[in-house]
Amino acid sequence: MTKVLFVCVRNGGKSQMAAALMRQHAGASIAVDSAGTDPGSKLNAQSVQALAEVGADMSGQTPKALTSDMVADADLVVVLGAEAQVEPVGGTPVITWETDEPSLRGIEGMERMRLVRDDINTRVLALALQFGS
Repeated sequence: MTKVLFVCVRNGGKSQMAAALMRQHAGASIAVDSAGTDPGSKLNAQSVQALAEVGADMSGQTPKALTSDMVADADLVVVLGAEAQVEPVGGTPVITWETDEPSLRGIEGMERMRLVRDDINTRVLALALQFGS
């Protein structure tokens, strides 16, 4: 089974969203986890709400710290955004998704979060299809 690890800085929003969306699209065919390089203490409430709108679930998840073992155990590490830096371990490929940041265009709140969700969803769906799910 393919193991995908999604990483961002706080592990409260983007990487958690990507993991939940991958679970939604791939079901049990892809093992999914997420982590943060400097994890926060809770999930982003707007991220949780934006995912609930499309039937994806982040409940029960909490931010957790990225470890080198997590990277080594993954078949692919996907870093969301330019802020988090992840060094490859044991040959595990690390790719970076420069995700949409609507706040740079003055878009905030739930409108921002929905745009972020939709961008991540498009990328996750393509990745799930690439792995044959």
